[in-house]
Amino acid sequence: MSDGNFNRALLPSTPYRSGYNMGRSRGIHAARKAMEHVLRTALPQLEEEAVQGLLKAFDQEMKETTSPQ
Repeated sequence: MSDGNFNRALLPSTPYRSGYNMGRSRGIHAARKAMEHVLRTALPQLEEEAVQGLLKAFDQEMKETTSPQ
């Protein structure tokens, strides 16, 4: 009886997982870019340090909420 890895190696690779990860990454990047644009246009009085702090918090929240389960 062969193991599962041997059988899996004989199957052709599927691009689904790679495409899914790429789409997820692009979505996160687009959300961050949009967040930065909103912060800079809606709240121009914010200092650069404050903007960077909010973007860091946004990145952390996105990382936590979009991590694969």
